[in-house]
Amino acid sequence: MRSLSVCSALEQEELRRLAEILVNMKVEPGHTMFSEGDKADMLFNVTSGTMKLYKLLPDGRRQITGFLLAGDFMGLSVNDTYAYSAEAVTQATLCRFPRRRLEALLEDYPKMQRRLFAMASNELAAAQDQMLLLGRKNAKERIASFLLLLSQRAVRRGFKDNPVHVPMSRSDIADYLGLTTETVSRTFTQLKTSRVIALMEGGKVKINDRDALQDLADGAA
Repeated sequence: MRSLSVCSALEQEELRRLAEILVNMKVEPGHTMFSEGDKADMLFNVTSGTMKLYKLLPDGRRQITGFLLAGDFMGLSVNDTYAYSAEAVTQATLCRFPRRRLEALLEDYPKMQRRLFAMASNELAAAQDQMLLLGRKNAKERIASFLLLLSQRAVRRGFKDNPVHVPMSRSDIADYLGLTTETVSRTFTQLKTSRVIALMEGGKVKINDRDALQDLADGAA
C-alpha cells in the first residue's frame, strides 16, 4: 500500500523521520475514530480495511460522504475541528499522525506535502462524483455507478476488478447514495434477476455483464 499512501514520495531517511511520529492502530467494525466537531489534532492513513465518513443532518438523518480504503488519508481539515465523523466499516488498520508534528515535517519534505495535496484533490474529485450520483441519476443508475466505482478503486490498488468487494451494509450504501435501504435492496435484487450481477458470499458482487452495468450507469439502458 505504500505506493498509494502519503509515504510514496519519501526516501528511506524521510520514512525514518515519519516513522518517529506515527502510531499503528487496529480498529474493530463500528469503532468511531473521531466525530464531527472534535478537535482535529490527529491525521490518519488507512492501511487496510474500510472506513466510512459521514455527517449528521439537522433532522437527525445521516449522510455518508465517502468510503475510504487502503491508501486513503482522513482527518484533513482547514479548521481546528473535524468536518465529519469517521467510523470503521470492517476491521481496519491505520497510521495515526499528530497533526502539528506532521505539519512541521511537511515543511522539511516538499515531496510529501505535494503528495498530501494530491490526496486532498482526490477527496474533492470523489465529492464531485458523489454530487453527480445524487443529482441526476435514478436508483438503478446510482447502484450501477457505485459498483463500477468500487471495481475501479480495486484495480488502482492492485486487486482484481471482479468480483467486487462490497463490505458496507445496504443501509450504509443507502446513506451514501441518497436512497432508502429498501430501494437499495430492491435494486440489487433487480440487477441479480436480470443477471447483470450475481450476489456472492462474503460481501462480494460478481459483475456478469460489465457492458450492461456501464450502460445502466450512463443512463443508456
